[in-house]
Amino acid sequence: MNTLLLHCRPGFEGEACAEISEYAAALQVTGFARGKPASAYAEFVCSEADGAQRLMHGLRFNQLIFIRQWARGGWLALPEQDRISVLLEALQDYPCAGSLWLEVFDSNAGKELSNFCKKFEAPLRKALLKAGRLLEDAHKPRLLLSFKSGREVFVGLAEASNCALWPMGIPRLKFPREAPSRSTLKLEEAWHTFIPREQWDERLSGEMTGVDLGAAPGGWTYQLVRRGMLVTAIDNGPMAESLMDTGLVQHLMVDGFTWTPRQPVDWMVCDIVEKPARTAAMVERWIGEGHCREAVVNLKLPMKQRYAEVRRLLERLQEGFAARKLKVSIACKQLYHDREEVTCHLRRLGR
Repeated sequence: MNTLLLHCRPGFEGEACAEISEYAAALQVTGFARGKPASAYAEFVCSEADGAQRLMHGLRFNQLIFIRQWARGGWLALPEQDRISVLLEALQDYPCAGSLWLEVFDSNAGKELSNFCKKFEAPLRKALLKAGRLLEDAHKPRLLLSFKSGREVFVGLAEASNCALWPMGIPRLKFPREAPSRSTLKLEEAWHTFIPREQWDERLSGEMTGVDLGAAPGGWTYQLVRRGMLVTAIDNGPMAESLMDTGLVQHLMVDGFTWTPRQPVDWMVCDIVEKPARTAAMVERWIGEGHCREAVVNLKLPMKQRYAEVRRLLERLQEGFAARKLKVSIACKQLYHDREEVTCHLRRLGR
């Protein structure tokens, strides 16, 4: 179990490798990262038998930016028939699991395997329960089986409290028909990722106010209105009539990078296509000068050195807030509904 498997967005295997390598070096876990382009996964092969476990214990999963899911374990070849017996034999070397997820990779081959996993899960779960390898205990590690094909699977473990919220790190969100654009799912996924569900009523209440920079046609504004907020939509383009008819939206045709509200608002959200450094500087100003309490912004990524650029911008934000003597929590993730971008959540703590 010396290998750490890392799910990621196709095309971002290099970023996943760079990210986990940096953390491994900081934690003094020796090994090497590898990833095949467009495979939607990478691996970190540790030099020591307990390396993957040490790496996972030294990190919180929500620290990771480009990694959607992780598990420590190893690859297993499966026969065409009686796969369950081979899995049960291999699992003798693993601790008993408290839950089971069957996963595939976010690739065309992975999509083709989805139906196989759906059919295979029920008999496998039954066999694991009967053999005492699955105890349905939230305090025990989760068994994650990542299928590369019907004949090859990564048999892995992760702590249920320190891995993705959803299998493969992919939320199953339904596009609301009344939303004016599919980008609405980016902000909905951000709510699920960055804000505990039990805090939604407090931090996303209808008594709050919000600003959407680069709003048109209103995909992100829709999420704020859906929560009952009064929203100022900033964009030179037209807003969806359905949103304007709610009476909750004020549309201002001005520059989103220069406009600021007269009174502080609870939320600022932004999905403007712009250089990431400019967007980062803008959100630092909004949070730093008290224009908003919380913010969700997308940082569009450069063609090269994407992980290095994101780390540089996050460090700049932290240094900027420290210079202002402010406590601000910063989280960053490449969400499933993101493309060539990452989503950042910032929250001003205290006064």
